[in-house]
Amino acid sequence: MDYDRVARAFVPGHVTGLFSIHRTDDPATTGSRGAGLTLADGVTVRLTPSEETVVRLGGERTAIDAVDLVLDAMDRTAFVDVQTDLPLGAGFGISGAATLGTALAANAALECGRSENDLVRLAHVAEVEAGTGLGDVVAQARGGVPIRLEPGAPPGGTLDGIPAVADVEYLHLGDLSTPDILADRPDRITSAGTEALEALRERPTLDRFMAASRSFAEEVGLLSDDLRSIVEAVEASGGAASVAMIGRTVFAPGKGLSDAGYDAERTEIHPGGASVLAD
Repeated sequence: MDYDRVARAFVPGHVTGLFSIHRTDDPATTGSRGAGLTLADGVTVRLTPSEETVVRLGGERTAIDAVDLVLDAMDRTAFVDVQTDLPLGAGFGISGAATLGTALAANAALECGRSENDLVRLAHVAEVEAGTGLGDVVAQARGGVPIRLEPGAPPGGTLDGIPAVADVEYLHLGDLSTPDILADRPDRITSAGTEALEALRERPTLDRFMAASRSFAEEVGLLSDDLRSIVEAVEASGGAASVAMIGRTVFAPGKGLSDAGYDAERTEIHPGGASVLAD
């Protein structure tokens, strides 16, 4: 093993606005339908070969089960350094980004010779098996404003998208457990997500996405009083807002949160998907 080799990958953050859950006996075809925004704020993974796998997040050693699983599937071990400015557990797809970034960087540094679709599939399967995501990986691989028409990873997992660019603001109030939420209300999520996706497909625009996301959050019961007050304040100031799935984060296109008086973080829709970076 050449321990001097190094590779980096960037994966955009992903805010899911609406989704439905679809499980099969195969983790590759298990996944979600839905829609979201990929963000220029994302995750950078730097990977170097090592005799054992070590994962660091923000400089601190940690465990990311899906990262371990994807490296196991590739029959590789590595030192994986994950960096992000996004808050953890806030609905930005950090686990999916770290996993996909690891797959891309490992393929480059360790000369695995796998295709993009194969790497996306491996990362998606690892996320499903770890219980940390159902649709982030395929959306982050695509970029833009992805619409997940069919669940699962390539060669399945059909996607479309909304051709839109926009600034995006977000305000993070705390985290939620993805596994707990998925287990708590799967039928409610799938019913509301199916209805919201149908509404979006009738008119796939950013405005319709925000309206469908807002309706979905209401139907699923994820608008707590504090989140609702922020969303309604944005609406009262002439903007549109919803909450990230799954996390206590309000997001709004343009300057919706700023115009409503909130000190929000600002980013933009990321036009492309995950990629290997020059080191």
